[in-house]
Amino acid sequence: MGPTAPSTLRLTQQAPVVAPRAGMGLHGVLYGASPTGSEDPRMDVTPTALPDVLVLTSPIHTDARGWLVECFSAAEMRACGLPDRFVQENCSTSHTGVLRGLHFQEGPAQGKLLQVVQGSIYDVVVDLRADSPTLGRWAGLRLAASQPARLWVPPGMAHGFYVTEGPAVVMYQLTAPYAPQWDHCLAWDDPTVGVRWPLQGSPLLSERDRQGLAWSQVPKWRRPPALPGAGA
Repeated sequence: MGPTAPSTLRLTQQAPVVAPRAGMGLHGVLYGASPTGSEDPRMDVTPTALPDVLVLTSPIHTDARGWLVECFSAAEMRACGLPDRFVQENCSTSHTGVLRGLHFQEGPAQGKLLQVVQGSIYDVVVDLRADSPTLGRWAGLRLAASQPARLWVPPGMAHGFYVTEGPAVVMYQLTAPYAPQWDHCLAWDDPTVGVRWPLQGSPLLSERDRQGLAWSQVPKWRRPPALPGAGA
């Protein structure tokens, strides 16, 4: 009996999924034709409840040996209008019941491209962008190594996750380096934001995450002004 293909990704608080259609832009579902010139796009882009937070999935190639999936392509990221260069990559390992977050950088805000390569997590993103129509809203979704997908989290978002099956290994690619002087933590259980975590017992937290800021204390992120002549 051959290997089982990965199962379908499950989303929580998901925005309606639009049927794939060539020519759609970043905030649609597909970017159109593949950069290689084939008729079928190689990467699907699915918005979550926060439209700028995107789930990226690529075709899974399965045979008697197992399966293979493309985890990153600079050409495909560019075609989606997403960053194709990252300056730092992190890896974390967490036991079942660990909750990390909700973390963000106020100054050189980080865009994050992340993927679970072992175990499974419930991932949460909170919009902190001062000019965003979804300021204060959150999106949650399950990510698992058995359901290969990447999550794009743009700058100006608080991010965290709860481990539902450990050990969970999460890989992050970052658009800006870690800057501890700008690093903050939004309380994971802030009542104003009201994230509904799928907890099974009390979560295992770091001391820093136990002392997260209330929503009213969190600095809201503002986009840096464009440089003169930018985009000209």
